Amino acid sequence: MNTPQDSSLGREVAYPSQYDPALLFPIPRRGAREEIGLDEAALPFVGHDRWQAYELSWLDRRGKPRIAVATIRVPCTSPNLIESKSFKLYLNSLNSTRFDDDEAARLRMVTDLSACAGAVVTVQFGVPPLVEEGEGESLDERDVAIDRYGPPAPEYLSANADEVVTETLGSALLKSNCPVTGQPDWASVSIRYHGPKIDRDGLLRYLVSYREHAEFHEQCVERIFSEISQRCRPEWLEVEARYTRRGGLDINPWRASPGIAQPARTVRDLRQ
Repeated sequence: MNTPQDSSLGREVAYPSQYDPALLFPIPRRGAREEIGLDEAALPFVGHDRWQAYELSWLDRRGKPRIAVATIRVPCTSPNLIESKSFKLYLNSLNSTRFDDDEAARLRMVTDLSACAGAVVTVQFGVPPLVEEGEGESLDERDVAIDRYGPPAPEYLSANADEVVTETLGSALLKSNCPVTGQPDWASVSIRYHGPKIDRDGLLRYLVSYREHAEFHEQCVERIFSEISQRCRPEWLEVEARYTRRGGLDINPWRASPGIAQPARTVRDLRQ
């Protein structure tokens, strides 16, 4: 019988780079229920275990990242619960996996989680807003093929010197890895500038090229600021990334050209 002591809890575990449903670790409910006098065949309640997954991502068939916020419900009548660290590792194993469409990704999760729980698990996707209302243009639905996920590739960056604009571009597809723990760091990034019009496809490819890069949040934002400045030559530039929280903390590095006022309001990203 699986117990918490047999799981990955409390152990140093490398974060997976490839899809692996075997990471999921089931723990039978029966033993703990017997300790409090509950009969599995005649439970005095109904219910479910509802999980909210805010750091969920995979690749489409052309290699571009997709993201979602997922609600997962495990029925309380399932013979097993799903151990939390194994669940997190499993979800991260999807990061480099290609699916034909979002529904194929959802159904794969349903199959794997149901097998672990021993009963039908439901999975619902909600797609977070890609850019806050009024904050500019999202890059994330652009139809581009992507095959480079690290190291960062500033050569993708370019701008049209014949067209000068003032605009804000955003993406919710920024991901890098902690250089100490290897854990994934997720963020939405906003880029506001005045200068030659930045090529959208190139900028999106550049941001996605951080996906397997290991660097602290603050350093990633400074690298983005520096490389856009060098390659696209804006007259002024502002970059802010809103990272999802860990241990109750979220961090939102902001870097701007001298003279640019700091953001007047703090905005929480849906995944924060």
